[in-house]
Formats: sequence, structure tokens, C-alpha cells
Amino acid sequence: MRKLVLYNHGKDSTPWGEKTFAFAEVAKRHGYAIESPDYRATLNPDERVQQLLNMDLSHFTDIVLVGSSMGAYVATVAAASINPRGLFLLAPAFYLPGYAQTTFNPPAAHTRVIHGWQDDIVPPDHAWRFCQQHHIELRMLDSDHRLLSQLPILVEEFERFLMTFITAN
Repeated sequence: MRKLVLYNHGKDSTPWGEKTFAFAEVAKRHGYAIESPDYRATLNPDERVQQLLNMDLSHFTDIVLVGSSMGAYVATVAAASINPRGLFLLAPAFYLPGYAQTTFNPPAAHTRVIHGWQDDIVPPDHAWRFCQQHHIELRMLDSDHRLLSQLPILVEEFERFLMTFITAN
């Protein structure tokens, strides 16, 4: 079985930032390859969704989509077509002006959302709305939008997230 963690970066971020590298270490320990598409050529979230959907993922049988901010939106919208094993979402940019999709149907058997109390980019109540609507657990951290001040906790959460798939097999 070929396993892939696909990390989707945020609007003003890069494909291989601190969170990507930290999650890559966890993914590799659990036998996952990791890819992080470069979305910097467009600021349009729905064009980024199409870029993700244009990737050839046919040789992977176990896909976990990770997304931060706009990347969480991209991962969640694309999940309807990709049908990943799981969604791991950080400060998801849901219900914002200029984003085509405002209703979501996360198909993943397992979805995890983490958001910062001090986020001044995406209001925390947007994450709460999404999680309440879909009966998804929400973890709130004392951090800002980027969540980097809580990187060790993010890594622990991601480790536990991937472990649920191992114990489910």
C-alpha cells in the first residue's frame, strides 16, 4: 500500500515551511511519503483546488490531506473528489469572502481541526461553525493564525492522528 500525506500551505506561506518539515518527519516515521504542492502562483483558493485535483494521485491508496488556512479550504474542497483517509486542518479558512464554496461535506472518515484563540485572520468561530455542523472535534490553542508557537503540540496531534489509522487496520 502506497501512503501519502499531502500538505497544502496557506495563502502567504510556502510549500516547505516549518509545519511542513515537522509533519514530514512524523509522516515518514509512519511509512507515508509526503508532498507539498507549490500554490504561490495563484492567490485564488479555487484555482488552488483545481491544481490539487490535477495532480496524479492514482498510485497512492492511502491519502491524508493536511491543510493550513487557505490550504485547509483547498484540502476540504478537494476531498470530495480525492476521498482521503483523513483531513488534518489547521486554522481553516472557511466562510470567507472570495471563496466559492461555503458549504462543505468532508468525506474523510477522520477529520481533525485545530485553531488558535488569537487568530485575527480567520475568526475562531468559523472553525467552530464547521466543526459543529459536521460533528468534528475542535482543538483550540493559545496561539495566533500561524499556530507556530504551538508547533510541538501540532506535531503531537498529527502523530496521534496518523496513529488512529494504524490501529484501525
